[in-house]
Amino acid sequence: MILADFQGYFRGAALAAIASLGLVTAEPVWARQPTESFSELVDKLMPTVVNITTTQNVPQQGPRLRDMPQLPPGSPFEELFKDFFDKRGGEEQQKRRGTSLGSGFVIDGEGYIVTNNHVIQGAEDITVIFRDDTQLKAKLIGSDSRIDLALLKVEPPNKKPLPAVKWGDSDKSRVGDWVIAIGNPFGMGHSVTAGIISARGRSLNDSLDDYLQTDAAINKGNSGGPLFNTDGEVIGVNTAIYSPSGTNAGLAFSIPSNLVKQVADQLREFGKVKRGWIGVSYQSVTDDIADSFGLDRARGVLVANVTADGPAAKAGLKRNDIIISFAGQDVLDLRRFPKIVANTRVGNTVDVVVWRGAKEVPLKLRVGEQEEAEKQNTSAQGPKKPSQPDQPVTSTIEQLGLTLQKVTDQLRERYGLSDQVKGVIVTKVAPNSPAAEKQLQPGDVILEVDQKPVTTPQEVTDLVTKLQQQKKRSVLLFVERQGDPRFAALRLQK
Repeated sequence: MILADFQGYFRGAALAAIASLGLVTAEPVWARQPTESFSELVDKLMPTVVNITTTQNVPQQGPRLRDMPQLPPGSPFEELFKDFFDKRGGEEQQKRRGTSLGSGFVIDGEGYIVTNNHVIQGAEDITVIFRDDTQLKAKLIGSDSRIDLALLKVEPPNKKPLPAVKWGDSDKSRVGDWVIAIGNPFGMGHSVTAGIISARGRSLNDSLDDYLQTDAAINKGNSGGPLFNTDGEVIGVNTAIYSPSGTNAGLAFSIPSNLVKQVADQLREFGKVKRGWIGVSYQSVTDDIADSFGLDRARGVLVANVTADGPAAKAGLKRNDIIISFAGQDVLDLRRFPKIVANTRVGNTVDVVVWRGAKEVPLKLRVGEQEEAEKQNTSAQGPKKPSQPDQPVTSTIEQLGLTLQKVTDQLRERYGLSDQVKGVIVTKVAPNSPAAEKQLQPGDVILEVDQKPVTTPQEVTDLVTKLQQQKKRSVLLFVERQGDPRFAALRLQK
């Protein structure tokens, strides 16, 4: 009896023994065996993957005067060499050809190719090389540096459609799934590596990113290449690695295909990416904030301000609303919300659910386009009024660790507040107090307490006292700091 037969025998005997004791109620789940070979799949996929080379003119300094040979003063050659080097130094800088290598893949038989933006950034010439060594010049259709994607176009030889990839649903990819990466590592040409998805939802310094992590070997030159599942579908674009040495260390990151396809469609249609925008500023919902609003748990995002005449304002969103659902997706936390909004198609009307007045309120919102230009300061500020010796009205709320004062002209000048600011100003924060825990500081202006406007320290004190009498655990403050509004839920000390 061979070893496999022994294993089968003992495994069956063990199960029978356990079953006789009444311990087995269902068939056990055995580990899935890896495929014997990816060769047939790779043969089909290779023609869809391309190597990309780019060239660019890199400025190079010509001869400089200091490089002129040292000649004895008065030498008859001194003027000759000086004229030569002055002429060369005054010419346009010499240029040399710089080359970069990367990968890409065909997404449409008409010749559209996806790669990373950093592969082709600054390139003057882009050449695409196929598996059969066919070389085609590529035209840049559009790129997006924020997601690090670019769309190229080549003209298929003999007008025949090029072999193209099939898109997979990256949302269905699970940790532990087998994946295949094909690319151009170190310029060596088409190479294949395999591994598994080792994590999902990785963020690399951008809230719009939601990377798949894989241990498939990815190296320099693989950038822009596809990550396939075992059905031969693209589920990601290989973009970055984490490595102290600069080579593969088992931590590689791919942009999910669902995002790639969306960006590629927009680049093809508009030549750029149009991101969704709704015109609100918002913050995280903490346990204390959720408790203050009567929400069952910390979820959603809390609207701190609404842009006048923006999409949110037109839809009826208000400050103090908690957005718990957007475009049919649950808003779980602050990190994912910008991605949901930005990836919603501009012009679409979506369903929004907000938590308002301790109940869910449905709204309809038409998504606008995100402004790329820097925000301009539109507030018209006239000349400052001369300071008047206003009588300060001060109050200390020991439960919160705050010393408050009514806004005066002297305080406006001290803390750089505009004439439009109204409310109660924080002048002192006690160390190790609830206010210090939430990083309040002198110069902050309290505009609301428990969603009620305040203009004097006494109003703040009265509202806090009322909440304590109601045995509330925290008090919700709406605070502005240098024009930036936010909510802060401070615990009430007993």
